[in-house]
Amino acid sequence: MEGIVIKSTGSWYLVRGPKGEIEARIRGKFRLEGVKLTNPVAVGDKVRLEFENGNAMISEILPRSNYVVRQSPRQKHHLHLLASNIDQAIVIGTLVAPHLKQGFIDRFLLMTEPHNIPAIIVFNKSDLWGEEEWMIFEALKFIYSDIGYKVLATSSLTSDDKEEIKAVLKNKITLIGGQSGVGKTTFLNAIQPGLGLRTQDLSGYTGKGQHTTTFAEMFELTISGYVIDTPGIKTLSYNNLEPMDVAHNFREIFKASENCRFSDCFHRDEPHCAVKKAVEDGVISELRYMNYLQIMDEVEEQNYWERHKDL
Repeated sequence: MEGIVIKSTGSWYLVRGPKGEIEARIRGKFRLEGVKLTNPVAVGDKVRLEFENGNAMISEILPRSNYVVRQSPRQKHHLHLLASNIDQAIVIGTLVAPHLKQGFIDRFLLMTEPHNIPAIIVFNKSDLWGEEEWMIFEALKFIYSDIGYKVLATSSLTSDDKEEIKAVLKNKITLIGGQSGVGKTTFLNAIQPGLGLRTQDLSGYTGKGQHTTTFAEMFELTISGYVIDTPGIKTLSYNNLEPMDVAHNFREIFKASENCRFSDCFHRDEPHCAVKKAVEDGVISELRYMNYLQIMDEVEEQNYWERHKDL
């Protein structure tokens, strides 16, 4: 029997098949391109089930059209699969409560860009914004719209912009991600009343979000389509990328690099760098470029320690 994984807890999986939903465990070991995974099966995976003594076992993962992977927050030498076979991804951020983490947006896009997964950027809690926040939003919208990303402002507490969001989600399988506290769960409850997902206030001590989603799970929408809710992400790091992967997946940097003198230019100290010139001329966002440099440094450091971990 074939089905699709709609919930993953790490030890068992909920699979939707032709006769309904069934709990299953995995048989044997599954690998992803030879890398170490904390969870070999992801929400969105199409799988083949076999039955042993009445128990459902996942015996095969069918070919994936794409997947989203991140470095495991607990095992730094492993990867964690967030989802697979998705049509698009939405990263939710805020400008206030908690304050903007613009670098997180660029890190999220670095997960989706290598697999050509369309990404939408949603700035939530717009009902809390003042004039300054709206100016910041317009500036960020210009930066990301200019390089081809759709950017929306929304408030989960109002219904004015729900129709626009629903149009984005209709007939798609959409991964929803964001840092803790950005209102991701409230956003989903507003889009699909009746989900009953648990929400929680910001921590009074840290002002940061508290995790409410424990495991990734797929939900069907009445408007036709599916959303995959993921646990709130505190940080994003990369042990699966090389420096050139970073350079190729900041799309405006990759485009400008065609005019660099050296084909292996990393756009830092190299002479006649078209990317640095574009930053100086205001063609490439300095915010994006600074995030690019920081991620490049982190990836190089990660790779160094990965190569020398056994010494």
